[in-house]
Amino acid sequence: MDREKITLSGTQETMLATLYGRAVDSRSPHSVLGDHTAQEAVERVAYDFAKTGMTETTAVGIALRAKQLDDWTAAFLAEHQKATVLHLACGLDTRVHRLDPSPSVRWLDVDYPDVIELREQLLPRPSGAYEMIASSVTEEAWLREVPDDRPTVAVFEGLTMYLRKEEGKRLIQRITDRFPGGQLLFDVYGSLGIRLQKLVPAVRNAGATLHWGLDDPREIESWHDGLTLMDSVRSVDMPGMEAMPTAGRMSMKVMARLPGFKDVGRILRYRF
Repeated sequence: MDREKITLSGTQETMLATLYGRAVDSRSPHSVLGDHTAQEAVERVAYDFAKTGMTETTAVGIALRAKQLDDWTAAFLAEHQKATVLHLACGLDTRVHRLDPSPSVRWLDVDYPDVIELREQLLPRPSGAYEMIASSVTEEAWLREVPDDRPTVAVFEGLTMYLRKEEGKRLIQRITDRFPGGQLLFDVYGSLGIRLQKLVPAVRNAGATLHWGLDDPREIESWHDGLTLMDSVRSVDMPGMEAMPTAGRMSMKVMARLPGFKDVGRILRYRF
């Protein structure tokens, strides 16, 4: 089988680490996600995945984070059968394949043109009302073209920390101004996580830089009238931690008791 050569670098290269993490998880007999589409994509890529520094523990952590966002997205779609999903900075994430939304759901995967091209090469195209938009999520033009006629859920995993705070604030305001109501689902690093970024192999080896750390999730509520925090899940005590190897679970328990470290990352859900 011919393999696709990867020429991405910096921030975009880090998406290969999350893809690989989900693939590693899929090989486990106790897989969190069972993301076999990710494994198939990995098999089609010519890339040294050892650069990601992926371990069984970090792979499970990636899968648990994705599952939390999947579960919240699925709950929103169960409540709103005709909805719009904005999957921002989608990278090579197979969320649309995992959730397999009904034909009544409008699903938009948004990322840079070269990433969208790579998705077309590596991932099967979903059926239904599915569209890929080749644009930086921080550009304003693409969002003006999205119909504002439905409840909308915006999901963005592994994005906020690569943005400047003002970029993240403006993105959230544009979404909440545009649509009549919905939810925002995303993960963040705390300020300590930003300071310790060079300890993350995927970030360090790709030459990427993290910028925005959020310590108080309530701060975002002030960015739009009616924007309300629904859930805040710490990365060190996500549901399903029992799927981690023993050493990984013990490390997370220790971090959960340390000031600063317990807030190194969160997964957040807001309604608007």
